[in-house]
Amino acid sequence: MAERVVMKGNEALAEAALRAGCRFFAGYPITPQTEVLEYLSWRMPEIGGQFIQTEDELTGLHMLMGASHAGARVLSTSAGPGWALFHEGLSYLCGCNVPAVVADVARLGGACGGISASQGDYEEVVHGGGNGDSQYIVLTPASVQEEVDLVQEAYVLAEKYMNPVVILTDAIIGQMMEGVELPDIKDHCLDQEWAYKPGMRKQAAGWPSTGYDVYGPYLLNKWAAMEADEQRWESIQVADADVVAVAYGISSRVCKEAVKKARAKGVKLGLIRMITAWPFPKKAFAEVNPAVKGLLSVEMSLKGQVVPDIKLATECKIPVYTYLSVDVVPDSDVVVETAEAIIAGTAKEV
Repeated sequence: MAERVVMKGNEALAEAALRAGCRFFAGYPITPQTEVLEYLSWRMPEIGGQFIQTEDELTGLHMLMGASHAGARVLSTSAGPGWALFHEGLSYLCGCNVPAVVADVARLGGACGGISASQGDYEEVVHGGGNGDSQYIVLTPASVQEEVDLVQEAYVLAEKYMNPVVILTDAIIGQMMEGVELPDIKDHCLDQEWAYKPGMRKQAAGWPSTGYDVYGPYLLNKWAAMEADEQRWESIQVADADVVAVAYGISSRVCKEAVKKARAKGVKLGLIRMITAWPFPKKAFAEVNPAVKGLLSVEMSLKGQVVPDIKLATECKIPVYTYLSVDVVPDSDVVVETAEAIIAGTAKEV
């Protein structure tokens, strides 16, 4: 029976993975996601799973590969600079068609950066992911409850496409406490069609040849299916909006409040809330008012890392503006003021 509790975001992510049938975690502590490890260090053995604190981030992903090959549902998490050390492992998970769930709880960067909140990992999470042609679905929860829900969904998607799936969250959501409804605990059978079995000499079922004459088209078809079927978003009052904000995670929560404030003032502001960062929700922009004056990317980064994806999604046909904040959560009043400046023609286009 579903259980209603108050939990910190990182701990809710960990518990949600267990309830989805995850029984193997390998990873390394780094702020602001260390609570995931702390929680699983006692909770995973309690339900009969395996928890390993590794000597570094990369080792954790290589261990995931072995456990997933054996049919287990697996998890690893990191943050900021730790994610950079994931790249080789992510490439192997993608290249070997290994289902896994991996989470990034973004923090301030670059270099070792700081431990405060940021969304500055967007580029390396969404468009990085290791050497060569590596690609995976990226889910972006905006609340602790959605974190729980999307972790459940992530395992389904990982096994549907035989591919890692990434949860991209941030220090605010990871550290905040909210009421959540936890699903019932599920068991996951290790005897999957794709899992390695003792004595197996041929490739696991469904695995393509390693020759790129076969493997290349296989990957292209898989990515095309992901892009066609897995775009996810929430549209809020975009049909008549003069300005549409585009945001994800904690920034999108601020933008929801900004839409209410703007509409109360007679300012027609709308919002496209990204639920997938990849595939980027291009289809959402078909719902936008044809007479819109501009799109406003609201994000916690210095560079405006989401802007190129917005421009590609709209074929550069709509002006794009930014409200960028670092180290502090965006302010809903500033979102409204920026929208008013766009409508007035005084804002600077990207």
